[in-house]
Amino acid sequence: MPLKQGRNVLPGLGITLGITMTYLGLMVLIPFAALFLRTLDLGPGGFWAVVTAPRVMAAYRLSFGASFIAAAFDAVAGLVVAWVLVRYEFPARRLVDAIVDLPFALPTAVAGITLTTLFAPSGWIGRLAEPLGLRIAFTPLGVTLALVFIGLPFTIRTVQPVLEGLEQDVEEASACLGANRLQTLAWVVFPALVPAWLTGFAMAFARALGEYGSIAFISGNLPMKTEIVPLLIMTKLQEFDYPGATAIAAVMLVASFAILLAINGLQAWATRGQQGRA
Repeated sequence: MPLKQGRNVLPGLGITLGITMTYLGLMVLIPFAALFLRTLDLGPGGFWAVVTAPRVMAAYRLSFGASFIAAAFDAVAGLVVAWVLVRYEFPARRLVDAIVDLPFALPTAVAGITLTTLFAPSGWIGRLAEPLGLRIAFTPLGVTLALVFIGLPFTIRTVQPVLEGLEQDVEEASACLGANRLQTLAWVVFPALVPAWLTGFAMAFARALGEYGSIAFISGNLPMKTEIVPLLIMTKLQEFDYPGATAIAAVMLVASFAILLAINGLQAWATRGQQGRA
């Protein structure tokens, strides 16, 4: 029997909104509030001293810098891989498409061990790079490579459905009007991909900021050199410095939220611009 017009399958606004707010309160707001309240034990001066210590600042620079570089690389590489998977037919295409999701299924600790085995000075790739003066494992470069590995699927999977939904007739019309391939890509294809592309970049960046397992081995956890913020927080916890750990975590939380808010605002601006051109 068909549903009456205007009748929703889910319960009314009051029930669904109540469930939503309860979930957000229990899973998001209360833990975050507890995190910020724990930092009050330090006081303003103690909090500032903890979050601006030289070791902590070095961890900030590495975490945000390596995450941004990895996300930017993933944004470009993910666009290329998604384009190949959608627009071309080749042997083992389905296998390649399945391999893209491997970082999702692979435990991050296993990924870290595998990358360290490959890029360590005695590893298959590391031993080839060592004579060239290029050291990968236990350096910021190794940290960035690990972040590239875990973030690449996010950019591919956000762009791929949009590419599949694009009509190639529009590209053919652009070519008929005299546009070359580069002009068609820049003025027809890419504007439609910008919102999804920015979303993939944001997801890869956010994932990289909070990554721990795959970095724990390949970084070497060297203070002031290869120590990222999640590793520093774990070190503080192991030293029973709970206020210090929560203070650093609070800074990361605020910074991550601000960055994601800015990227989402940019994405909304790109979507409005795309709708305006349409």
